Amino acid sequence: MRKLVKNNVYRVGVVDWELQRFHGDEYSTHHGSTYNSYLIQEEKTVLIDTVWMPFAEEFVENLARESDLDQIEFIIANHGEVDHSGALPALMKRIPNTPIYCTANAVKSLKGQYHQNWDFHVVKTGDTIDIGNGKQLIFVEMPMLHWPDSMATYLTKDNILFSNDAFGQHLATDKPFNDQVDQCILLSESIKYYANILTPFSAILRKKLGEVLALNLPIDMIATSHGVSWRENPTQIVEKYALWANDYQENQITILYDTMWNGTKALAEAIAEGISMEDSDVIVKVHNIAKSDENDLITEVFRSKTVLIGSPTVSNSILHSVAGFLHLVKELKFKGKKAAAFGCYGWSGESVKTLNDVLVSAGFEVLNDGFRVQWNADTNSRAEAVTFGRAVAKREHEGVTSPIR
Repeated sequence: MRKLVKNNVYRVGVVDWELQRFHGDEYSTHHGSTYNSYLIQEEKTVLIDTVWMPFAEEFVENLARESDLDQIEFIIANHGEVDHSGALPALMKRIPNTPIYCTANAVKSLKGQYHQNWDFHVVKTGDTIDIGNGKQLIFVEMPMLHWPDSMATYLTKDNILFSNDAFGQHLATDKPFNDQVDQCILLSESIKYYANILTPFSAILRKKLGEVLALNLPIDMIATSHGVSWRENPTQIVEKYALWANDYQENQITILYDTMWNGTKALAEAIAEGISMEDSDVIVKVHNIAKSDENDLITEVFRSKTVLIGSPTVSNSILHSVAGFLHLVKELKFKGKKAAAFGCYGWSGESVKTLNDVLVSAGFEVLNDGFRVQWNADTNSRAEAVTFGRAVAKREHEGVTSPIR
C-alpha cells in the first residue's frame, strides 16, 4: 500500500522487517530496513528507484495496483546497487520501452548487473526534466556517496530531495517520517550508517554538501532510500553529516580486545580503570571484539578520540578476530584519531608490535610503544596497566608515553 509523502508524491517501496544482515554479511541491521521507492503523479508519472530483488515481484504487483504501469513515463535510477535497482528487470518486462534516467556510471552498473540494453538517458548535475503542473526534477550527481554512480533528484515546488543512500538509516518501520519514530534509535542507526558506509568518503561528502548548498534549493523534505524520510527540520541530518564528515570524535576512549585465557581481558579492565581515574569526564567503553557486533564497534571507533586495541600473542601474531576487525578499520580510513596497543604473551610476545604496525598503516597516531605483560598480570603488572591507562588519558595535555614491557 502506498503512503503519501507530500501532495502527489507517494512511497511505494517495501519494509523488510526480518533483515538482520546486509551487504552480504558485512552490515548488521538490528532494526531491519526499508527499500524506498517513490511514485510521483503529476501531469507525468515518474518512478524513482525500485527495491531489492527478492521483493521484485511483490513490488511490481503492488505498483500495478497503485498506478497503471503504462502510465509511467520514465524511471529515475539514483543508484545502481541491487537494493535499489533489483526490481528493474521484473518491471521492465512489463514496460520495456520506458526510459531510465541515471548517471553515466549508473548505465555501466545497471548493464553490468542485468545485461539489458534498456533505454538509458544520461543526466548530469543541473539537468532538469519538466513533469507538469509547473514542477521540475533537477539532478545532482553524488559520486562515491557511496558508489561512483550515485545521484540525488530534487523535486521543485514540493522541495523534496530524493537523496538515495545519503542521509538514510537501516530502520524497518511502517511510519515514513523522522518525527514518527523513536529518536534515540533514529540517531543511533543514522550515525552507524555513516560510520560504517560513508566514513571513507568524508572529504568528498564535505565538498558535495557545499555544492548542494550552493544550488540554493529550498529543502522541505529529504526522502531517503532506506528508513525514514526527514520532514521535521529536515536539514538536521545535513548538519549532522557536516559534523560527522569533519574527522568526527567525541570525548570518548574505547578499549577493544580479544583474549584467550582472560589475561588480555584483565589488562583491558585495568587500563579502563586508569583512564577513569585520570579523567572522570571522558567516556570509557570496553568491548570484547569476538563477542560484539563489529558494525556497532566501528560506530564506537567513529565516536572515539582514542582507541586502544588488545590481543595476546598467537603464532607470533594476533588473534584472527582482532586482525579481521582491524582490516575493516583500515578500510574505513579514519582521520585524526589516536591509538595504543596492549596484550599478554607467554613466549615470543609479538602482538603489541603487530598491533602498532597495523594501527599506523590504518592512519592512527600511535601514542607509544604499547603495554605488554608476560603470562598473567600479577599485582604489580596490573598496577602498571592502571598507570598505562592514566598516561593515555592525559596524553593530550602532557604527551605522556609508557614504555613497552
